[in-house]
Amino acid sequence: MTALRLVAALSMLACASPGSDSNSVRPPRPIASGVEWQALHGRDDPRAGGILEVATGRWIDEATLLEALRRADFVLLGERHDHPDHHALQARLIESLSTRGRRPAVAFEMLDAEDAPALASVRALDGDAAARAEALRRAVAWEQSGWPDWALYAPVFEAALAPDLTIVAANLGSAELTALRRGGAAALSPPRRAELLLDAPADPEEFRALSEQIREAHCGHAPEAALERMVDTQRAWNAQLARALWLAQSEPPAAGDTDARRSAILIAGNEHVRRDRGVPRWLARMAPGARLVALGLLELDPREPELPPEHEIPFDYVWWTPRLDLEDPCDKYRDVLERLRESNARVPVTPSSARTGVSAVAREASLARLDRLEALDGVEVLLDHSDDHVA
Repeated sequence: MTALRLVAALSMLACASPGSDSNSVRPPRPIASGVEWQALHGRDDPRAGGILEVATGRWIDEATLLEALRRADFVLLGERHDHPDHHALQARLIESLSTRGRRPAVAFEMLDAEDAPALASVRALDGDAAARAEALRRAVAWEQSGWPDWALYAPVFEAALAPDLTIVAANLGSAELTALRRGGAAALSPPRRAELLLDAPADPEEFRALSEQIREAHCGHAPEAALERMVDTQRAWNAQLARALWLAQSEPPAAGDTDARRSAILIAGNEHVRRDRGVPRWLARMAPGARLVALGLLELDPREPELPPEHEIPFDYVWWTPRLDLEDPCDKYRDVLERLRESNARVPVTPSSARTGVSAVAREASLARLDRLEALDGVEVLLDHSDDHVA
């Protein structure tokens, strides 16, 4: 397994003609004015804060990005889950997108259907955004959820709660995740499969791309026999995020919303917001004709001098940030992946899973929260890192 490194950067040429390739153009400055980077690596790099418009290959400022996001029905904001700068930028964008009388719904990958009652109770509370966010943390038992430290996500939730935006629990429930990991899409009921548009298997190209990504993200620890169910799990995950976003956008405008066109924002890992095999693929089927913008929040690698070609970047826009660490994720999460592989070897293969083996996405766990904790401790973070290599 080769290191998952961010192939990110521009030539260090100080000047370039207007017609130059984007790889040789230094982004305009300032872009992310007022941002105090917390990540250490590349924070003084002049490229940090650069926003790339992928379709044109040009560098744009934050105001131009915001205008594009405001025109969209769906705004997908990616992240590396444990990156504080990504969450600071997400909060900043939510604040900007909830002005001018607009009140978009905000859907979170980190919340699932089991959290809906907690969300309802928090919505009924009085108090400022910080107090309500803290109440939400307790209500959803965040520390037991397996997601990174609450302090990273608190600014995002506070940005949504301050103007009283609707917060949507977007993810699959733990019972469905367990069923998918045991039996693939066939383990879901026929109505649920139809709801998620999972009646048909992945087409060959989609299956190839997802399988390749899973192999890379698992650093060689993904058993080939489990790939079919692992692909089913990833497809269902993306389909559910898309469905939650679509349903939120389909609701009538919220009280006080002066914009008749309802919009919705998704907060999710970069792997889920990419256009080629993530949530946009499913939204195109659920809400054909809707305007969608996918923003990847990706880390610069100060060791790499060039960006990949625009046609290899699977987002509409990329906002480059400093890098949190320089360690190869495969080395960083080696122990977690080894534990998952060992646990898979100890779980007996049931008749329903005999054909595809036992999934390495996470343990075959009856304790669903532990199942998610194991997955998020390594695999889901690695999925985000896999977009560092955006080809």
